[in-house]
Amino acid sequence: MDLERTRLFGVGESYGFTTAAGQRGAVIVHFDGRRDIVLYDRADPERVRHTLTLEGTEPRTIAELLGLPLVMDHLTELTPPLEGVETVRLPVPARSPFVGRRLGDTRARTRTGASIVAVVRGDHVIPSPDTDFTIQSGDSLVVVGDGASLVKLRELFTNG
Repeated sequence: MDLERTRLFGVGESYGFTTAAGQRGAVIVHFDGRRDIVLYDRADPERVRHTLTLEGTEPRTIAELLGLPLVMDHLTELTPPLEGVETVRLPVPARSPFVGRRLGDTRARTRTGASIVAVVRGDHVIPSPDTDFTIQSGDSLVVVGDGASLVKLRELFTNG
């Protein structure tokens, strides 16, 4: 499934998609952290038929139920932006094959091209974790890379 990202000025970003069955929807990521899941009318693709609003930890819970972290939170907006470089916070799925293993076991940078620059564990940030750092369920990775490398890293931590 392809995602189409659209910046919504004053609101946030929309991630539109079409399912294999032809259903059109989007996830709207608001600046305040709220997420809306919207479903569009088949007959009128611009008309919203249903909206489901998710707040707090609800988006991460839904993502976990679906089996992978679907939403990556943007940490900073650089001024001016660095073309082709993004910094995101990527939650480690509870069922990741790397939970309980060393960061070096992932070979993440070699395999994906993305760099893990920090790990968020609860209220603590571990900057520049070394290869012996052990990944735990509930950790979030702070990652730098281009769009393709970030997708590869998400897949790596989801499927191995």
